[in-house]
Amino acid sequence: MKKTIRDFDLRGKRALIRVDYNVPLDKELKITDDNRIRATLPTIRYALDHGAKVVLMSHLGRPEGKPVSSMSLSPAAKRLSELLHTEVIQCSDAVGDRVKQELSRLEGATQVALLENLRFSAAEEKNDEAFARALAQNGDVYINDAFGSSHRAHASIVGVTKHLPSGAGFLLEKEIRYLGEAMSVPRKPFVAILGGSKVSDKIGVVENLISKVDKILIGGAMAYTFLKVKGVEIGSSRCEKDKLELAAAILEKAKAARVDILLPVDHLTVQKVEAGALSRVEGPSISPGWLGVDIGPKTIELFRSALDPAKTVIWNGPMGVFEMQPFAKGSYEIALKLTRMSGATTVIGGGDTAACVIGFGFEGKVTHISTGGGASLEYLEGKELPGIAALEDR
Repeated sequence: MKKTIRDFDLRGKRALIRVDYNVPLDKELKITDDNRIRATLPTIRYALDHGAKVVLMSHLGRPEGKPVSSMSLSPAAKRLSELLHTEVIQCSDAVGDRVKQELSRLEGATQVALLENLRFSAAEEKNDEAFARALAQNGDVYINDAFGSSHRAHASIVGVTKHLPSGAGFLLEKEIRYLGEAMSVPRKPFVAILGGSKVSDKIGVVENLISKVDKILIGGAMAYTFLKVKGVEIGSSRCEKDKLELAAAILEKAKAARVDILLPVDHLTVQKVEAGALSRVEGPSISPGWLGVDIGPKTIELFRSALDPAKTVIWNGPMGVFEMQPFAKGSYEIALKLTRMSGATTVIGGGDTAACVIGFGFEGKVTHISTGGGASLEYLEGKELPGIAALEDR
């Protein structure tokens, strides 16, 4: 069990909080989705309510170790200021004398500051010892609330914990609880839903899940590699030919473990992936020149029925090209089913799946939506995340 923000006396201290404000920006550098900022508000408010001055740090984009004005965290500071109804100091850098001077303003009404993009220094991604020590000088207690970055052994995630007392924020604690419990002590039956474009992205997840789940439902483009192994014609659908043997081995492993793997029995198909494309339902085989872009109506019913008895569900990867509205029905229907499973623990595993469920307006209607893409995947693979391992044990 890791320490959390509740385990520290914060009065009069500076809480150095690692957040994940790697938010999408449009051409005018306006934030198009502020969910990651909103998700950190409970931790920030707790720290302020308990007498702390708050110093936040995050990365944004891939500036390759040098300052890039379009990747400044200024838009995040502005949005956070609006959400907290208080001034947020936007620092000029992450470390150094000028930053110390800027942080000296943390008094009275102004008690929140945001350091500039950590990745403006190459030392961040190298987990540089001197950079980690300099970051630690900005706080008295370190709190990690950035699950989405916790699979990276970076200075602000791992290095800083060597210099300050450390614990988890509420968002990180929630991720550990829901993802951790689902993987270690799931209520049965336990069903996993996997989708997305590549089998190669999910190999570790599938192999780890086989020893834990009762059923795996596979949709998205990754399903076609498995269907090909089973001798089903897949037309022009995406197939990872170099992963066919691996897909066959996974099917055998699941069979030996008595885990049912359910694959699509019909598909929404097109000849060209564009929103206005002529589409038709085919299945289980797909005609030459046509490719699958979503699961079909029979598969939706098959998957919904398979979910009926489930007490724990983890979903990682959309069922089709959900970004295009005509090909989003499969993902929508699965998401809708999860919102209606009263008494079941329903966990959405970050990345595109989270975007898809939030986009459908189902936030708050499932048990937990993970804020981590790569971090969620690695957690589901059973890997220890460096950012969690580095925190102090209670």
